[in-house]
Amino acid sequence: MKPKNVRLFIKPYCGWCHEAQEWLDERGIHYETLDVTASERARDEMEELSGQTLAPVIDVDGEVLADFDVEQLETFWDAKVGKTSD
Repeated sequence: MKPKNVRLFIKPYCGWCHEAQEWLDERGIHYETLDVTASERARDEMEELSGQTLAPVIDVDGEVLADFDVEQLETFWDAKVGKTSD
Protein backbone atom coordinates (compact mmCIF):
# COMPACT_ATOMS: atom_id res chain seq x y z
CA MET A 1 0.00 0.00 0.00
CA LYS A 2 1.43 3.35 -1.01
CA PRO A 3 0.78 6.12 1.53
CA LYS A 4 -0.99 9.27 0.36
CA ASN A 5 0.53 11.72 2.81
CA VAL A 6 3.95 11.42 4.46
CA ARG A 7 5.21 14.34 6.52
CA LEU A 8 8.54 14.45 8.36
CA PHE A 9 8.97 17.02 11.12
CA ILE A 10 12.66 17.80 11.61
CA LYS A 11 15.22 20.00 13.30
CA PRO A 12 18.14 20.78 10.94
CA TYR A 13 20.83 19.95 13.54
CA CYS A 14 19.22 16.60 14.47
CA GLY A 15 21.26 13.57 13.40
CA TRP A 16 18.29 11.20 13.60
CA CYS A 17 16.33 13.60 11.38
CA HIS A 18 19.05 13.43 8.71
CA GLU A 19 19.13 9.63 8.97
CA ALA A 20 15.34 9.47 8.56
CA GLN A 21 15.53 11.69 5.47
CA GLU A 22 18.26 9.49 3.98
CA TRP A 23 16.22 6.34 4.73
CA LEU A 24 13.15 7.77 2.98
CA ASP A 25 15.22 9.12 0.05
CA GLU A 26 17.03 5.80 -0.49
CA ARG A 27 13.66 4.09 -0.86
CA GLY A 28 12.20 6.71 -3.19
CA ILE A 29 9.48 7.63 -0.71
CA HIS A 30 7.89 11.01 -1.39
CA TYR A 31 7.49 13.09 1.75
CA GLU A 32 7.05 16.67 2.91
CA THR A 33 9.73 18.07 5.23
CA LEU A 34 8.64 20.49 7.94
CA ASP A 35 11.41 22.33 9.80
CA VAL A 36 10.05 22.95 13.29
CA THR A 37 12.81 25.47 14.06
CA ALA A 38 11.76 27.67 11.14
CA SER A 39 7.98 27.40 11.48
CA GLU A 40 6.00 27.92 14.66
CA ARG A 41 3.00 26.34 12.95
CA ALA A 42 5.00 23.18 12.15
CA ARG A 43 6.36 23.06 15.70
CA ASP A 44 2.88 23.40 17.19
CA GLU A 45 1.52 20.69 14.89
CA MET A 46 4.40 18.34 15.73
CA GLU A 47 3.77 18.84 19.45
CA GLU A 48 0.04 18.26 18.97
CA LEU A 49 0.62 15.06 16.98
CA SER A 50 3.35 13.59 19.18
CA GLY A 51 2.79 15.17 22.59
CA GLN A 52 6.44 16.21 22.75
CA THR A 53 9.06 18.56 21.34
CA LEU A 54 11.61 15.95 20.25
CA ALA A 55 12.33 15.31 16.58
CA PRO A 56 12.06 13.55 14.26
CA VAL A 57 8.34 12.93 14.02
CA ILE A 58 6.79 11.23 11.01
CA ASP A 59 3.11 11.28 10.11
CA VAL A 60 2.08 8.64 7.58
CA ASP A 61 -1.58 9.06 6.66
CA GLY A 62 -2.40 9.93 10.27
CA GLU A 63 -0.20 7.28 11.90
CA VAL A 64 2.51 8.97 13.96
CA LEU A 65 5.96 7.87 15.14
CA ALA A 66 7.94 10.25 17.34
CA ASP A 67 11.57 10.54 18.45
CA PHE A 68 12.85 7.53 16.52
CA ASP A 69 15.94 6.08 14.90
CA VAL A 70 16.00 4.40 11.50
CA GLU A 71 15.49 0.90 12.91
CA GLN A 72 12.32 2.08 14.63
CA LEU A 73 11.29 3.88 11.43
CA GLU A 74 11.74 0.73 9.37
CA THR A 75 9.68 -1.34 11.85
CA PHE A 76 6.95 1.33 11.88
CA TRP A 77 6.94 1.63 8.09
CA ASP A 78 6.77 -2.14 7.56
CA ALA A 79 3.86 -2.43 10.02
CA LYS A 80 1.88 0.53 8.68
CA VAL A 81 2.71 0.54 4.97
CA GLY A 82 4.49 -2.69 4.09
CA LYS A 83 8.00 -3.82 3.33
CA THR A 84 10.28 -1.57 1.33
CA SER A 85 13.16 -2.71 -0.81
CA ASP A 86 16.60 -1.68 0.39
